[in-house]
Amino acid sequence: MNVLVVGGAGYIGSHCVRQLSAAGHRPVVLDNLIYGHRAAVAPGVPFHEADLGDEKAVAEVLGSERIEAVMHFAAYCYVGESVTDPLKYYLNNSAATIHLLSAMAGSGVGKFVFSSTCATFGVPDTLPIHETLPQAPINPYGQTKLDMENALRALARAGKISFAAFRYFNAAGAAEDGSIGEDHSPETHLIPLAIDAAVGRRPSLQLFGTDYPTPDGTCLRDYVHVDDLSRAHIAVFDRLAAPGAALFYNLGTGTPTSNRQVIRAVEKATGRAIRVVESPRRPGDPPKLYADSAKARRELGWTVKFPDIDSIVATAWNWHRGHPKGYASR
Repeated sequence: MNVLVVGGAGYIGSHCVRQLSAAGHRPVVLDNLIYGHRAAVAPGVPFHEADLGDEKAVAEVLGSERIEAVMHFAAYCYVGESVTDPLKYYLNNSAATIHLLSAMAGSGVGKFVFSSTCATFGVPDTLPIHETLPQAPINPYGQTKLDMENALRALARAGKISFAAFRYFNAAGAAEDGSIGEDHSPETHLIPLAIDAAVGRRPSLQLFGTDYPTPDGTCLRDYVHVDDLSRAHIAVFDRLAAPGAALFYNLGTGTPTSNRQVIRAVEKATGRAIRVVESPRRPGDPPKLYADSAKARRELGWTVKFPDIDSIVATAWNWHRGHPKGYASR
């Protein structure tokens, strides 16, 4: 199948492109390269530099590449920035995505796979988080994702689209062969920040909150390998055959890992100690977040190849060791 991967030069999108090729599909990438990296897209994969909100450009790609399905990974995803600059997030994550869907409708493309987030649930009352829990985002990032979930529901009810929305927990790791990985600017994710501290690219690692009601006092999160996430997106294709399909899946390992456990895993992988600076809690950080992914396992046959933090961190370290300056290392 010809699949347009919007945001296919970004972290999760680039890994999904590789998994699509491995599964026998033909990926086509559309990315504006604001946060993505051209070097993350393998040679031979068609690449179009354009914005997802440019209906004319998107429609031309949909037609010329004979696209049959679209995967959308091109959201802005810095939670703190979404609070200080909400308009940026509504323009890209909501308005531009509506233009993407409009271009699809005009081109007769009716299959859509959406990268959503556990942030749509806000601070859940119960754990683990399953798909039917109430959704109450606490920041504009999560709200824009929920807004798009609701728009997709409306389009599906009207018979205009079949879609699957995947609510991620903490995407982490890198391709097993170390060829592509995580390279954000600015970087906000714990594993790459801890690796940078371990190898001396930053003097220390700031640990926010050590007095949470958890076994070691630090936040518990559900880390899921980026390639495991990607495989779920491809496994859902067969369920999008009928118009009007509206599917939602939470993706995580279901095993919570504390911030201190992540730090120890990075120290184990790198063989180096990390200087940790303990700091107060950040506002809005829930003590615990982890997934119930039983639905994805049951309906998609989804399993994780990287079930624990050590195996995930090992792939991240393999990437960072070979690319000390990210894609600029090439």
